[in-house]
Amino acid sequence: MTNLSQAQQSVASPPPSASDLQLAEAGKLHALVMQSLDDDQAQEVVSIPLAGKSNIADFMVIASGRSTRQVASMAQKLAERIKEAGGSARIEGLTNADWVLIDAGDVIVHLFRPEVRSFYNLERMWAFGDAPEAPNA
Repeated sequence: MTNLSQAQQSVASPPPSASDLQLAEAGKLHALVMQSLDDDQAQEVVSIPLAGKSNIADFMVIASGRSTRQVASMAQKLAERIKEAGGSARIEGLTNADWVLIDAGDVIVHLFRPEVRSFYNLERMWAFGDAPEAPNA
């Protein structure tokens, strides 16, 4: 072994910080959510990164289903997949299934019927850092 390769091996990279590990776990959970919604044919899926904007989660995902039955089914399957992967998921609004909230910790998912989604327009409210400024009157 040459002196250079020994020196390279002895230089250890700093250990990842707790926030780096948390963001990596949030990224894996986010990928699981996005894949699940794609598998279940969710419509108009929007992912909003919240890291640095809010401390409630690292990602917010908003999607629509064609009917209350599809919204409820997507929510139940997503919660099952998250739990199978070792996470936890709390579901609110499943009985009516007009707007179902799934709190998976680092990722919050909102599933809507299209009419309800357009009424609440969460994308506009949460994309505040990316939204253009209103013109001065």
